[in-house]
Amino acid sequence: MKKLIIPLLALGVCFPAAAVAQEAVSVHADHSSDIFRRIVVETDYAARDGGQWRWHVDGWVGGDSERLWVRSEGKIEDGRAEEAELQLLYGWNVHPFWDVLLGVRQDFEPRGETYLAAGVTGLAPYFFETDATAFLSTEGDLSFRLEQSLDIPITQKLIAEPHVELNAFAQDVPERGVGAGFSSIEAGVQLRYEITRKFAPYVDLVWERDLGETASITRAGGGNVEETSLRFGVRVWF
Repeated sequence: MKKLIIPLLALGVCFPAAAVAQEAVSVHADHSSDIFRRIVVETDYAARDGGQWRWHVDGWVGGDSERLWVRSEGKIEDGRAEEAELQLLYGWNVHPFWDVLLGVRQDFEPRGETYLAAGVTGLAPYFFETDATAFLSTEGDLSFRLEQSLDIPITQKLIAEPHVELNAFAQDVPERGVGAGFSSIEAGVQLRYEITRKFAPYVDLVWERDLGETASITRAGGGNVEETSLRFGVRVWF
């Protein structure tokens, strides 16, 4: 099964309805319709744990008021998929800068799990790109994810992007190795150079830490609660 996941997810990353992070691009699918798309893809590599690849996809296809969203993210370490998820969401534009999303999330690794997903995405004050999503699993586990980022132009082509992700759980989930409360935080600064608007290599310095009860569970299992990595990657959009 794991041997099938990696090529399937690779195809998903290349699927033309997928998108990653914060590039706002609207393109007419054809001149006779009102269908638009935003497609951005990021993938990067860090020389740790035998080599670690990550991908992040976040985007939509649709009109001005209703859109189909596709999201995916995951991690491959030493040739094995350690984390992999896919979200399919329907979005309604409720404000010039905000969409409400409702759909499903499917985890493939580290264990198969299906969730109901609901949240908002948009531009917060001071131009912070924001995604806030709640997840309810088929086992009744409730979790929450908040992501924010901000593009800071240094030159016309060189962009610094601070970003942060915070995760929380409403209850202990022993099979996932997490405890109730805030479970983890990831913060970093990405520096990318836009060779063209559609192609930008980048470096990303990222700090990750388990929090609260989750950190205690990680320590008890002999794991590291805090890690810092330097990632080298590329961002493309269509």
